[in-house]
Amino acid sequence: MPNVTLKKIADELGISIATASKALKGYPDISDATKKRVLDLAEKLNYRPNSFAQSLRSSESQIIGLIIPEITHDFFAKVIHGVITCAKSNGYAVIVLQSGDSYEKEKEQLGMLLDKNVDGVLISLSNNTKDIGHIKEIKSKGIPLVLYDRIYKLLDCSKVVINDKKAAYNATTHLIHTGCKKIAHIGGNLDPQTTIDRFLGYKAAIDDSDIEYDKSLVYIAKNLSFDDGYQIAEQMMKDHKDLDGIFALTDTIATGVLMKLKEMEVQIPEQISLIGFSNWFLTSVTTPKISTVNQPGFEMGCKAFDLLFKEIQAKKHGMLFEKEIVELPTELILRNSTKPL
Repeated sequence: MPNVTLKKIADELGISIATASKALKGYPDISDATKKRVLDLAEKLNYRPNSFAQSLRSSESQIIGLIIPEITHDFFAKVIHGVITCAKSNGYAVIVLQSGDSYEKEKEQLGMLLDKNVDGVLISLSNNTKDIGHIKEIKSKGIPLVLYDRIYKLLDCSKVVINDKKAAYNATTHLIHTGCKKIAHIGGNLDPQTTIDRFLGYKAAIDDSDIEYDKSLVYIAKNLSFDDGYQIAEQMMKDHKDLDGIFALTDTIATGVLMKLKEMEVQIPEQISLIGFSNWFLTSVTTPKISTVNQPGFEMGCKAFDLLFKEIQAKKHGMLFEKEIVELPTELILRNSTKPL
């Protein structure tokens, strides 16, 4: 069955297309009786507005692009949910793309979003993004842009972040306060700001205690994966038989560590205390449940969309837009993988 057009509604009711359009949009200069006739017929014929044609007339697509590094991560799933929820309430659709932590794919996807004439872009940078020329190109074209989670500090745009350094400091300090004396950190390549800041938070907590910093206790998880944590755990136990604490960059890594240590019959937290980062749902169902830092993904997604929407509206109305950096609070979630204070 062919799509019902606005012209068909107008012809059947003997009114102009302009009048039918105004009636559907609730214009005050159209009588209530005409509005009712138009709305009743539109419902009867299952009329749907042509959003593409509307976007051509208004120069707006009512679509935004969202690029995430990995869709399987619980944190980013929450971000997607937050963005889509807030976008829908404002009449926007969302194109979700996954970079797979690939710089080249990230560039390709930004180009794809430009081709789709999106009204704005939300992006969390891949772990392998060092050159941000493709991000600057978006800005140079005047397209509203918000960075979230993994950001580039020197880029002049709105950002939604947490204080990774402070959160990591608090996590490591908790391990120290529970009596840990030899604490390892499993981090990542020092490229994304989040990875850098979590390492700096860990190191600052060690430096502020009576424990001497030992760089041999810092391990790099190249893929930030479960397998990385699983393999590194075995290596750590070989390197440091008196290890008693571990702060992992992510919950995915921490879960891998937990599985390996259990296989090695290491008692957690009696022998080694373990804390992750993000509050991934798996951390609450492992045995023991894993202590972690709660990273507010849903709220981050909502706030990122809110900032983007503000910038889109400012651009639409020719108004000056002040860039904002929003820092969301984190919370230490204490479970059974760490000893009580």
